Amino acid sequence: MKKMSIKAVAETLKISTATVSYILNGKAKEKRISEELTKRVLAYVEENNFKPNHLAKSLRTGKTNVIGLIVEDIADPFFASVAGNIENIAYENGYKIIYSSTKNNPTKAKELINTFRERNVDGYIITPTEGIENDITQLINSGLPVVLFDRNCTDIDVSYVGMDNFDSAYKAVKHLIAQNYKNIALITLDSSQAQMIDRLLGYEKAIFEKRIPSIIKKFDYSSAKIENITDEIGQFLIDNPSVDAIFFATNYLAISGIELLNRKRIKIGKDIGIMVFDDNDLFRIHRPSISAIAQPIQEMSKQLINTLLVHMENSDKYLSKEYILPASIILRDSSSKHEIA
Repeated sequence: MKKMSIKAVAETLKISTATVSYILNGKAKEKRISEELTKRVLAYVEENNFKPNHLAKSLRTGKTNVIGLIVEDIADPFFASVAGNIENIAYENGYKIIYSSTKNNPTKAKELINTFRERNVDGYIITPTEGIENDITQLINSGLPVVLFDRNCTDIDVSYVGMDNFDSAYKAVKHLIAQNYKNIALITLDSSQAQMIDRLLGYEKAIFEKRIPSIIKKFDYSSAKIENITDEIGQFLIDNPSVDAIFFATNYLAISGIELLNRKRIKIGKDIGIMVFDDNDLFRIHRPSISAIAQPIQEMSKQLINTLLVHMENSDKYLSKEYILPASIILRDSSSKHEIA
């Protein structure tokens, strides 16, 4: 089969390469290219098996059978597990997944959304960063199906799948209180994202009910370096020597904290109690094992892709849905006091 190029198509049809490029990238209307010329180009490239052959067909039908998945960090075990589950279910329904990470950077998130739009993906599953509400609104206003997960944008009428961060955090801290811990610290992120606020509020409610002190350490996500977190946690414990238990609001903060405690030979589960939001394989195999809130990954993944598929099947009418799934608290050695006074 003879290879073709945009230049070859343009020369054969006696039009500019820019016109061919605009048509093949779905920008014919935007660039005010006539419908007659658009059909002519699409017919020609398909008849001559222009690579990729499927592009012209997808532009005519409006479907690429591709879903864009945008998460904070695809290397993170939580996001990787969700992506893997979504990919399997999507494939069973005739869709492929392309995904990328924002690293919680709004500029990168905006660029990724634009890149996926240029690739004409059929739908979007997004873990939003702060500051991209307008970009998500534009997707919906353009008739593109969108489902958010892990973090919601409460000011937008958009479908969302997540878990009950508030109730999970509340119950986790209540468990520590029930184990007779008197000075429970929260180590969290200084963030306005809804899920982090809910975890903070869940902690504060449990603390307030028992009238025990609120002890909070916040890290600035955008500026904190992982190598510095351990040292800062160490200083925090020096400044707050009464702390006898810690609730970590993310698992990577917990990993840094556990490293610090092991280095200082502070005995987890005996000298200090530990509870972590978001389970990790490390917590299961660590000795002593670490208690954690486990997110419902399989249920969340199924709900995400199924919700998006419904939107794609009814793309002419976007009716937002919200699904809040319960988490489970896995109790291990780190949160059980060996001697209760």
